[in-house]
Amino acid sequence: MPELIDTLTDDAIELLKQLIQTPSFSRQEDQTADHIVRFLTFHGVRPERNAHNVWAVSRHYNPARPTVLLNSHHDTVQPGAGWTADPFGAALAGDQLTGLGSNDAGAAAVSLLATFLYFEQHPPAFNLICAITAEEEISGPNGIRRLLPLLPEITLGIVGEPTQMDLAIAEKGLVVLDCTAHGRTGHAAREEGENALYKALDDIQRLRAFRFERVSELLGPVKLTVTQLQAGTQHNVVPDRCTFVVDVRTNELYTNQEVVDMVRELIGADVVPRSTHLNSSRIAPNHPLVQRGRAQGRRTFGSVTLSDQSMMPFTTVKIGPGDSARSHTPDEYILLSEIRAGIRGYVELLSGLVL
Repeated sequence: MPELIDTLTDDAIELLKQLIQTPSFSRQEDQTADHIVRFLTFHGVRPERNAHNVWAVSRHYNPARPTVLLNSHHDTVQPGAGWTADPFGAALAGDQLTGLGSNDAGAAAVSLLATFLYFEQHPPAFNLICAITAEEEISGPNGIRRLLPLLPEITLGIVGEPTQMDLAIAEKGLVVLDCTAHGRTGHAAREEGENALYKALDDIQRLRAFRFERVSELLGPVKLTVTQLQAGTQHNVVPDRCTFVVDVRTNELYTNQEVVDMVRELIGADVVPRSTHLNSSRIAPNHPLVQRGRAQGRRTFGSVTLSDQSMMPFTTVKIGPGDSARSHTPDEYILLSEIRAGIRGYVELLSGLVL
């Protein structure tokens, strides 16, 4: 076991360097998908590909057994201002590998690939599928949502994101609401018209004062924030239309549709959700995987950051090497020691797991 893991870890790190050196912004992941296909093929696995999603089903697959999905993503955000290193340089200094996507979520992606390859030689008592998918950073339609209908029934999903290898056993969902208050134009100098901006402000005040009743032990309350407001065409015209945007982070005690319906009841403006599919998720604290993780000393927590978990209609847990605080920041990096510990951690978590 140690020799195989060491070899797979070295190969995974080399793949991560290639991924960093290859731009893979959301919707532009074709070249990194090529790298992943070549990596799996080199290791004797027959990968499949749909758009920029790459996956492999274990050669030991048996439809009578439960199936575990290992999933992470290979797209990245755009590099923001403030980078002092080359975002695509994959610069290695001692233990630290710097580059865009190194932490979010390249390290988790290559660690899960190495874990999958390990279990190809040491098959567990369940099926494994490893999928490295696209468009996670934009929750796009051509990532995990496009892939899931092509896969067999999944019993458990392990989502690779930077959690310092602790177990995120709950994750907040997201629904974005586009709201429109309507009025009637008039001259600002006279008492005429119906000011849509004032109506919107009344609605915003109601939203600001509102509290969702159900509070999660892991995720806390639903968090509702008005983030954008727009009205008016010129200074002397009473606006007949005012739009505002509401960012809602849901806990597992509400579906996104429930939240939409409640907001519609609360305010007078029209409310249109951009989508309702990014729901909160949770795994039972007594789930065998969670129990194994706790027995190994891993912390369990609720995560406020969104991942592809939100689009998986089965039991999931989020865990991976790296630190979420480094994601989307200048000079993003991962430690090679974190990757080594991550691969071993995944293997230990899954070895002997009974579902």
